[in-house]
Amino acid sequence: MKPIRSPEDLERLRKEILAKREPSKPCITVCVSTGCVAQGSIKLVEAFKAELEKQGLTDRVEVKETGCVGFCEQGPRVTIYPQEIYYFKVKPEDVPEIVSKTVLKNEIVERLLYKDPITGKTAQILEEIPFYKYQLRLLLENNAKINPKNIEDYIAIGGYSALAKALFKMTPEQIIEEVKKSNLRGRGGGGFPTGIKWETTRNAPGEPKYVIVNCDQGDPGAFMDRTVMEGNPHSVLEGLIIGAYAIGAHRGFVYVREEYPIAAENISIAIEQAEEYGLLGGNILGSGFSFNVEVYRGAGAFVSGESSALMTAIEGKVGEPRPKYIHTAVKGLWDKPSCLNNTKTWATIPLIILKGAEWFRNIGTKGSSGTMIFSLVGKVNNTGLVEVPMGITLRDLIFKIGGGIRGGKKFKAVQTGGPSGGFIPEQYLDTPVDFDELTKLGSMMGSGGMIVMDEDACMVDMARYFIDFLLDESCGKCVPCREGLRAMSKILNDICEGKGKDGDIEKIEDLAEVMKEASLCALGRTAVNPVLTSLKYFRNEWEEHIKEKKCQAKACKALINYYIDPEKCQACMLCLRECPAGAVIGGKDQVHWIDQKKCVKCGTCYELCRFGAVVKLTGEPIPPPPMGVKPIRKKK
Repeated sequence: MKPIRSPEDLERLRKEILAKREPSKPCITVCVSTGCVAQGSIKLVEAFKAELEKQGLTDRVEVKETGCVGFCEQGPRVTIYPQEIYYFKVKPEDVPEIVSKTVLKNEIVERLLYKDPITGKTAQILEEIPFYKYQLRLLLENNAKINPKNIEDYIAIGGYSALAKALFKMTPEQIIEEVKKSNLRGRGGGGFPTGIKWETTRNAPGEPKYVIVNCDQGDPGAFMDRTVMEGNPHSVLEGLIIGAYAIGAHRGFVYVREEYPIAAENISIAIEQAEEYGLLGGNILGSGFSFNVEVYRGAGAFVSGESSALMTAIEGKVGEPRPKYIHTAVKGLWDKPSCLNNTKTWATIPLIILKGAEWFRNIGTKGSSGTMIFSLVGKVNNTGLVEVPMGITLRDLIFKIGGGIRGGKKFKAVQTGGPSGGFIPEQYLDTPVDFDELTKLGSMMGSGGMIVMDEDACMVDMARYFIDFLLDESCGKCVPCREGLRAMSKILNDICEGKGKDGDIEKIEDLAEVMKEASLCALGRTAVNPVLTSLKYFRNEWEEHIKEKKCQAKACKALINYYIDPEKCQACMLCLRECPAGAVIGGKDQVHWIDQKKCVKCGTCYELCRFGAVVKLTGEPIPPPPMGVKPIRKKK
C-alpha cells in the first residue's frame, strides 16, 4: 500500500473502497469480542465459512468478524446484511438454516430472534429491543459493522476524516478550543475537563511531550474500554493522533492490561495498518506532522489505572502511584508533560472534530456533555454494555434498559463507579446520571461500572466485599491506604461474622476520614465510598449486625441458622440424604429437623427443598426440634 499523502488521496481511497463494495451483497457478521468468543463465536465463524463453501456461496456471501454491541448475555450475536437482521444465542448447528433461509430466501428464523421475556414479542432490529431502544450509541454503533482488523472498513465509514480536518483545516489551538467548548470530561473516572488538560500539557514547559491511552480497566465486571478497543481501535487511534497534534506530542503510548489479549492484538494491528497507509509515523497525510505510537501491556494491577502509577509502569518500574504535587500534565512520563486520557475519551474526539462542539454539548446535561458507556451488571434482567446520554435517570437505566430486577425481587441499591463507588438507595432512583449528581450522593461516575443489587444483598457484607477487594489491590505504598484498608477489613469481617461490638462504626468513620484526607492517590481516597454510603443509607443494618446479631438480608453466614418448618416438611428425606454434615435428623414419616451443632450452614437443604420448608432465621431463637412428629401431607 502506497502511503496516503493528502486529504484528497484519503477521499480518493475512500471512494475506491466503496466502489468495490456491493451494498446489496449478503454479509454475515459475527461478534468475535471476548464475551462472544467465550461463548463459541470462533466456531460459529468457521461453521459459516464451511457452509458457504459447501453450498458454493463463498464468492456471493461475505463473512465478517466484528466487535461487540453490548448485549453479551445474548451472545454469540450474528447480523445478516443487507436486511440487518440480528440473531442471538446462535450455535454452529443453526448455521445451515440461517444460510438456506435468511441469506438465500430472505426468510426469518424466528427462534433466533430476540424474544422479550415480558411481552413475548420478537425483534428483528436492535431498536425494537428494549435493551437498545433507549440507548444513544455514538461509540458502540459501528462495532457491529466493521472488522476491527481491517482499516479499510474504518475508512469506508468515514474514518480518519476528522484527522484530515484537524491537520489541514484547524490549528492546534483551534482544536483545543473546540474540545474545551464541547465540555468533554474524562471518561476514566475523574471527569476532569479534557480540553483544559490538553491545554495544560501543550503550555507546560519541557520537551518532548507524550500522549497516553489508558486501557487498564480493572473494575470487576467492567469491560467498556476493552470493548471499544476490541471493536473499533482505529477510532481510539484517530483521536490520539489528533490529540498529539494539538498538544505537540510526537510519541504516544497505548497502555493495555495483559488480560485483554484481543484488545492488545487489535490496537497493534491498527497501528501497523495506520503506519502503512501514511496515517501514522512520519509526515502524516503529507502534513509535515509526525507521530509514533507504542503498545505497552500492563501486568494487570488495579492500581495501574491511576495515571501516575500507569506512567511509572511505562517507565519500566513497579506500577505505583507517586505524589501529584505537580500534575502529570506538566510533569508526567519521565518527568515530561504527559496527557493521559481514557480509551473512551480518545474515541470521542473524532466525533467532536467532525460534528462540532455544539453538537456534542447538545447531548447530555449542562455539566456533563455527550454519552457514557456503562457496564450494567448484577441483579437486573438485561446485563451488558449500554451507551446512554448523560442525564438519563438511574430508574430508566435499570428498569427500561436493564428490564428491572431479576425474579421479581425488590431493588435495594446500585453501586456506580466501580469498587470505589458508593451505594445509591431506592429513593434516589430518579437522579439524573452525570458526574456531579453522582458525586453529590457520595458515589461517582468512575469509568462506568454499575452493579445493581436486590433485596437479598446485605449492605454491610457488600461494603466488606469491596474493602477486601481494594485491600488486595492496594499497592501498599502509603500508610493511610494500606493500614486503613487492613483495619477496615478486620472490623467489617468481624461484624459479618457476628463479632461486632459497640464503637466499631465510629472506628470505621474515623479511619475513613483519615484515608480520604491522607492517602497518596485516588484509590485510597475513594476506597471509603462503599463504606460511607453503606453507613449513610443503610446504618440500621450495621446496628442490627452489631447489637442484635441479625442480618436482615440473611446473607451473612455467621448470622443465620437453617430451620425446617414442621408445618411444611413432607419428610421426603431428600435433605437428610444430601446433607454433607449429617445434620438433618428424622426419618420416613417423621418431620425432619436440623441439629444446629452439626450444621455447617452450607445451604444444601435450603436449595434442595421443594416444599419451601427450609427457612433461614436470623436474630431470633430457634424453635425446639419436633422429634417424632408426623408430616402433614397435602392431597395431590
